[in-house]
Amino acid sequence: MTETTFTPGPETARAFRDALGCFGTGVTVITAMTERGPAGITANSFASVSLDPALVLWCLANASARYDTFANARHYAIHVMAEDQHALAQSFARDGLDFAHVHWQPGLNGVPTLKHTLARFDCRLAARHPAGDHQILVGEVLSATHRPGKGLMFKRGQFGGFTDLL
Repeated sequence: MTETTFTPGPETARAFRDALGCFGTGVTVITAMTERGPAGITANSFASVSLDPALVLWCLANASARYDTFANARHYAIHVMAEDQHALAQSFARDGLDFAHVHWQPGLNGVPTLKHTLARFDCRLAARHPAGDHQILVGEVLSATHRPGKGLMFKRGQFGGFTDLL
């Protein structure tokens, strides 16, 4: 087994991404309503922040083509994707404006809500913090929904499922 040790920097960006990819995460799709219609983006940088008040966060790349849409959205919904929603997550990773193939309906504050996700957090933007090449977006959770099921996972550049523990 070969270990790689390096100092993170511009010349070792690929190695740093590979190291980060060792940590498996859940997959989310964030949606917001724009003047042009619904928008979505796939993100795996989701975390809980606080129970009281109810706060969650996700991170948005400054270089994202959808940066303006999501950095300036006052309300948005974070959807935790189910194990069988791989194609939907990939679709929103590629194109966040194509909702033709998506089962959705307007939710709280007119934000698009996706059907059959494991959980949804309807949020109001509470804070935005610059952090390197990303923005940390903190959302105040106004409403939450969840159901039983297995979640979609992302690790080392691949989507997959979760194996139940005995």
